[in-house]
Order: sequence, then C-alpha cells, then structure tokens
Amino acid sequence: MTATTLVLGANGFIGRWLVRELLDQGHPVAVGIRSGRDTELRRWLTAHDTATDALTTVAADITRPDLGLSPADHERLAEVRDIHNLAALFRFGLPRDEARTANRDGAVHVLRWAAARPAPRRLVHLSGYRVTGHPSPLPPDRTEQLYRRLGAYEASKIEGDSAVRALAPELGVPLSVVSPSTVIGHSVTGEAGQYLGLAALVEQLYRGRLPALAGSRRTFVPVVAADHLARFLAAAPQHDRGPLHQHTVLDPATPELPALVALLADHLGVRAPRLRLPVALVRRLPRALTGADPETLSFLATDRYDTTSADHLATAAGLHHPPVAETLRRWADHLVATDFGHGRPA
Repeated sequence: MTATTLVLGANGFIGRWLVRELLDQGHPVAVGIRSGRDTELRRWLTAHDTATDALTTVAADITRPDLGLSPADHERLAEVRDIHNLAALFRFGLPRDEARTANRDGAVHVLRWAAARPAPRRLVHLSGYRVTGHPSPLPPDRTEQLYRRLGAYEASKIEGDSAVRALAPELGVPLSVVSPSTVIGHSVTGEAGQYLGLAALVEQLYRGRLPALAGSRRTFVPVVAADHLARFLAAAPQHDRGPLHQHTVLDPATPELPALVALLADHLGVRAPRLRLPVALVRRLPRALTGADPETLSFLATDRYDTTSADHLATAAGLHHPPVAETLRRWADHLVATDFGHGRPA
C-alpha cells in the first residue's frame, strides 16, 4: 500500500500518537525518521494495538535540503499528498545555532520539499500557542530581541513559524499551522512521554519541592490531551481549504494555574503551595533557589487565546475535548507511575 501521508517527527511524543491515529483510520502512512529508530516506533505501535502493515519508513533529516532523502526513498514518497511536520528540537537551554538549524531551517526545508510534490494537498506545521502573533517575515531586529528575551527554543520556533507563513503562499503550498498548548497525557490512560515544562512542575509538587508558585492567581497555562491533538492534526488536511489556516488548540476549560496545581495536589495527596511570587521577581532570583528554568517563565502569563478557527474545525470533524480535570488526574498518575521519566517505578 503506497503512502499518501508523510509524518516527520514520528518518534516524538506527539508524532507517535498522530501516526497511530492515522493508521487506525486506515491511512497508508510514511514516517521520516533518523536511521535505526524504525523498530522503536513499530514496537510502540504494536504495544498500542495498532497494525503497522500500512506503515512505510524512510530515512529523513529535516536539517538537510530535500530532507536528505535517498533516490529510493523519494520514489517511495511519490504519492504523498499530506505532510505533517512535527519534527523539532524541544529542550530548554539549547545553543542558538542548534535550535535554529532544526526549528527554523528544518521547517523551511520541509516546506520546500512539499512544494516540489506533484499535487500536495496540505502541509500541516506544528507550532505552539505562545508562538503565534508575530510578523511574517520576522524583522532581524525583532529576531535578536526574541532570542535575548525568550531563549533559543521558543525564539527558534517563532522564526520557523514566521518563515513558513511567509514562504508558503509564494511557493503555492496550502498550509495549516497548528499551535497546541501544553500537551499532557492520553485522556484515557494518562500516558505521557514528555517530562518538560508543566510535567516538571508536577514532579516538584509531588516531591515536596514546590514551596511557592510563580505567577498570579490568574496565570493561565492551558493544556490539551495528547489523543485530542492527534485527532485534530489528522483531521486538518481533510477539513481545511484555501491557502492558510492557523489553529490554536487548547482546552479553554483548563483551570488557572493555582487551581490546576491545587487539583493535582489534592489528587496526589500532597500540599499545594500557598505562596505566589511575581514572575518578574522569580527571574531575578538564582535558579538554584527557585528551581525554575528561565525559559519556562515566559509561559506563565495571564493571556487568553483565540481558538475560533480550531473550534470550527473540531466541530466539523466531530471532535470534543475530554474532561480536563479527569485527564489531568490520569496524567499525574502516569507521571508518578513512571517516576517522571527517570526509568524506574515510583
């Protein structure tokens, strides 16, 4: 069965759930992954009761033009119409050049490869909810400010988002930019697979290392369940029409951060922090004292986000957010059961 959909970043946390969703829906899927990781993905899919007969693997590297594909792999992808680019470096403290190569240059390489397809239906580019709202193209002076203020990870994601939005119309590639909020576990099993950001805060809470909470009572760190996001991504090529769509995907019922932490503290049987510190103060305190990565602090905002376009697509596709409180509890249970990714049962 010849693949009609290509997923890049398929071995990542979100990518695995998307590949599983597409295969379960009956789509023949190709995945572009680094060599040697094919067995890992197939083993994960099999463990999740997903058949891999319609799965094709090619060796791809988004940091290289034409994705570094061999002629034989180009041929295997001849009938691909939908491309999902979920490949990125997600790590705080990245060197600027490393972040830029993956998250900006990689995004452009994928777009140019999509433009060379005979009849691409849609490129779906995974962005982030704090990434949207910047000009496209991004002025150089603005770029420098972003790297100084936000750090390499978030700034490089903004660069990549801006670059593909500017270039896609010029190249004639229909583009859907999907910008999810913090992705938590599966709504039924709680299974996660990612332990940065909010998951690290939950670990501090569980281990009694969270004496205070940065932000205010209105700080809003929205979440979205991994399985809901996978279904949304799978639906985008089928429902989006026209040159460009931008979707911010989050559950608006997410409690504000103090209430979210209190909910999880009650569930885990630990004490929630009563003290709140302004983010500006936490930035000035030594990291050894606060335990907070400086690059995470920009996410502690009171902003609210426009989800109108995502809501329209979800309605058309028959998608609904699962109950957020129960999803948070199941996610927390899974984090504890897997010792927060440290490789041993709690």
